[in-house]
This record gives sequence, structure tokens and C-alpha cells, in this order.
Amino acid sequence: MMKKVLLIEDDTVLRENTAELLEFSNYEVITAANGKLGLEMAMHKKPDIIVCDIMMPIINGYGVLEGLSKHQDTKFIPFIFLSAKTERQDVRKGMDLGADDYITKPFTEDEIVSAIESRIAKAAILKDERESVKNTNENNKDELRTLNDLKNFFDDNGTIFNYSKNDIIYKESHNSNFIYLVLKGVVKCYKFDKKGKELTTALHKEDDLFGYTSFTQNIPYRETATALKDVKMVGVSKAELKDVLDKNHKVTLEVIQLLTDDLTGAKDQLLQMAYSSVQRKTAATILRFAEKINTKPEDPIKISRNDLASVAGIATETLIRTISDFKKLGLIEMEGRNIKVLDLQKLQDIH
Repeated sequence: MMKKVLLIEDDTVLRENTAELLEFSNYEVITAANGKLGLEMAMHKKPDIIVCDIMMPIINGYGVLEGLSKHQDTKFIPFIFLSAKTERQDVRKGMDLGADDYITKPFTEDEIVSAIESRIAKAAILKDERESVKNTNENNKDELRTLNDLKNFFDDNGTIFNYSKNDIIYKESHNSNFIYLVLKGVVKCYKFDKKGKELTTALHKEDDLFGYTSFTQNIPYRETATALKDVKMVGVSKAELKDVLDKNHKVTLEVIQLLTDDLTGAKDQLLQMAYSSVQRKTAATILRFAEKINTKPEDPIKISRNDLASVAGIATETLIRTISDFKKLGLIEMEGRNIKVLDLQKLQDIH
């Protein structure tokens, strides 16, 4: 079957000569005198390949390529730029935008025909690969592959739980029957040391998974979880989740990465508590709460001094003195229990 070439070129003589040359090489050729007409023809005629000049009136070659990329029917049509020798920088820009190749004017018959043959063959191979991937995806459409797929599974199949501010979600040593996904609000997890001092172990915001003491065994919760704000979340039983992970190995790898990230975060927190200065601990903790409670760190955050101190790993009295110093330096502003970050960068730069 004869392949269809769309030639977009504003130079009449070059357009007609090139079209004649390609017709002699057994191609069906349709032509357009500018980018606007070329784009319209590409939409309606669906050519097998497009050869397009760069510098043209109305819509240039870049505009044509960009317009084609926006439509599913035309985004995969192979695209070759025609360029003058002096347009080397323009060619590079075109290739960055997604062109398959370029031919420098003046060109020989062999150069343009071999470029077209090569790009049509490549397009056919890529089309076969896309079809293969599409068929594979359809066969595996129910497979969970990413952490986002797993969260969607929680949304679709989990049990909804609602808690008011300060409510206890679960206590340390309780049976860990569920893994949770936060839909709204903020959850604080914490433990008490032998002296009864509270240590915050984690803060979980919207779209965070938590409660995974173990994904497979019935190990009791190792910490207590409470609602810092009104919380809406969804829970999936361990038995059901284990079944999901058994059948979806790709998402299991994502969960392993999540656990690795959690472990890294816990180690960083321990290092900060052990070796950082009081000012740095306090600054890092304020920023951590701001990140979890609000989307914008500069917004006011409502949090108790005890919670701040327990996350930072310092005495409440020490925290109060440090916050007072930050206020004097103009880094934060206090309004009752609200802390507002005034200078985000300086707070991040504290050592």
C-alpha cells in the first residue's frame, strides 16, 4: 500500500519539486503552503509521515509539531523538519520538542527518501510495541502496581472511620487489626518513656498510610495514635491487605520502599534529637508540623507546646525559651497557641 507523505513548505518551487521527487519514489504526496493548512490536513488526512519546514508564516514548524502532539490521532505521526544550514540552533530546538529527524536544505533525493523510509519503519515498530503494552495492560488492568493504586484500593474497599480532635484512634498494646489511610486531618503517633514523658514518633497528614506495625502478623500497636484535627480515614484489615500484597508483587515493592523511607526518616529524627542544637531541633520541628498540618508552611499552625517539645525531644521549658528567641529574631509570630512562620528561609537555615 502506498504510504502518504504530508509536505508542509512555504517555498512554492521547493514544495512542488520535492512533491514530484517523492511521487517518483512511490509515495502519495499531499502538500500545504503554510503551517496552519498543514495542521488542518494532518488532522483530516492522517498521513504516514510529515515533512515540515521550520520557518513559515502564520504557524511555523514548531507550532505544527506542538499542535500535532495535543491530539491522540496525530501525536505519533513521525515528523521530519526541513531546515536551512544556518538554522542549526533551530533544529536542536525542534528535536527537543519531539521531532524524529531533520534534513538540511539543499538535500538530495536519496537523503529525503532514506530518511522517510527509516522513520516510517521506526514508527511501525513503535506502534507494535504500544499495541503490545496496551494488550498487556488490558490483561493486567486489575493489577495494583503503584502505591497510588494501593491507596485507591483503600478508597474503594476500606471501612470509613471518623474521629474528632483529640480522640484516641488506637492505644499502644491494642491489637493491630487495620492499616489506615488518612483522607482528611492530621494524626499524631506517640509513645511514653519510663518517666512518663511523651515522645511523638510520627505525624500523618492527608494521603498518608499508617498503623503498619506489621503487615502480616498480629503484633500489637507499638504506639498510641490521636487526632490532632478532626480526622476522616479509611482502614483495610491486615488479612485483606496481605492477600492484596500476595497477588500484586509490584505494589509490594512500593510498600517496601515506603517502609524504607519511614526508617530513614526515623533515623534522621533520632540524629537530630541526639546531635542538633536546641535551636535547630525547634526550627526543624516547627517546619515539620507546618508541612503536615498545612499546605503552606507560612500559614499559622495551631499546636501545643508539649507536642512541639515531644517531637523535638527537648523539655517544654527549653522549647518556650527558644520560641521566644525566634520571635525576637522576627522568624515567627505568636498569637496564643498559633505559630506563624515569618521567615521560612532563615528558619530552614538555622544550625
